[in-house]
Amino acid sequence: MTDDSQTLRASYHTLGCKLNFSETSAVAMQLARRNVVKALPDEIPDIVVVNTCSVTEVADKKGRSLIRRLRNKWPDATLVVTGCYAQLKPQEVAAIEGVDMVLGNDEKLRISEFLEEWERDRRTRIAVHDFLDIKEFRGACERGDRTRYWLKVQDGCDYFCTYCTIPFARGRSRSGNIADLTEEARKAAAEGGREIVLTGVNVGCFGKDTGESFIDLLKSLDEVEGIDRYRISSIEPNLLTEEIVRWMAEESRAFMPSFHIPLQSGSDEVLRLMNRRYGTSLFADRISMIRDLIPDAFIGVDIIAGARGETQQEWERSFDFASSLPVSRYHVFPYSERPGTKALDIDGQVPQEEKHRRVSMLTALSDKKLRDFSRQYFNTARDVLWEHPDSAEDGVMHGHTDNYLHVCAKADASLYNTISPALLTGFHLGDPETLSAKIPNY
Repeated sequence: MTDDSQTLRASYHTLGCKLNFSETSAVAMQLARRNVVKALPDEIPDIVVVNTCSVTEVADKKGRSLIRRLRNKWPDATLVVTGCYAQLKPQEVAAIEGVDMVLGNDEKLRISEFLEEWERDRRTRIAVHDFLDIKEFRGACERGDRTRYWLKVQDGCDYFCTYCTIPFARGRSRSGNIADLTEEARKAAAEGGREIVLTGVNVGCFGKDTGESFIDLLKSLDEVEGIDRYRISSIEPNLLTEEIVRWMAEESRAFMPSFHIPLQSGSDEVLRLMNRRYGTSLFADRISMIRDLIPDAFIGVDIIAGARGETQQEWERSFDFASSLPVSRYHVFPYSERPGTKALDIDGQVPQEEKHRRVSMLTALSDKKLRDFSRQYFNTARDVLWEHPDSAEDGVMHGHTDNYLHVCAKADASLYNTISPALLTGFHLGDPETLSAKIPNY
């Protein structure tokens, strides 16, 4: 990066959430403006960027493994590690052999500045702000190699759930502003974007620091010509108001009938121990409200198995509650001990074997929910956004319906990044995750 005429190549690797993927794409675009192009699969990169996750100990382990694997593969490349693992454990990351630079989440989108410093003296750098000092909102609206755009509208979290390290990794809640975010959506439309996913750590808290409101952001984005679909990546149940759901059902032009809502436990006692800001009654009310107003909505729900304090009795309550909800699927996570969290002070640790049993039960429940939800749409037509060509290497192209059912059909290059009706015929090779579809004229 010392010579603007020299083209460098970078390889990008992302672990974790959609927000991370959005920010990795933003990093790539930033470096592209500095004459750093994305390395092709058969090319040796000059720079390797690893954007890590740290939501569980398994995520940390995956990060370490990926870093070492990339260092062994490209020993001469400049290796930059950023993301939540880098933010929370910078010294541990820096101690991994071959790591040249460790950047915290606040420094991630200033990567070009740090690479210029690195070029001057080739000295290992650790640049990580304390989470209390992370105050600036750094936006991102990119699609990388994908069809959908990810628009970062919010960052950080003020909730401090007892099991979670994200506030320490991302800082306090902070937001973009409606005018700037709407302009980013217009740019995405001008580039040919058809769908945008709103991302953040706690998106329902949008505007808490700026005086704007989340519903006003949704209404402004809904007016952007050219964007046919929006989705909210995830929203806390206590922040998903009737006003939002009713507006989506009755007035919105482009917000799709799909929701991702974290439950975490179906036990009120465990929710209290987790310091969640709702109970099972409120959660059930939100699901019922969605089903009443938007019957076809896909509802994905996060749930944790084996949290501290989840006794056999509380587990049974949690499982019974999860079973009772008319949701589309569960995203199941085993509870993971995280250093520095208040959950470590809670009695009642669940043995690993029992935790795995509970995960298996919830996973089986999720499979059943997904099959039952999907079967409703067999032999019906739904609009599908067909995704980028890379998804069609096996002669099959993939896409999602308006209500977020994953479908596949015989590849047709003329349909990439277009929305067209497709007849859903059944499970693809028996897989509950994917439906087969027929397109008119096939």
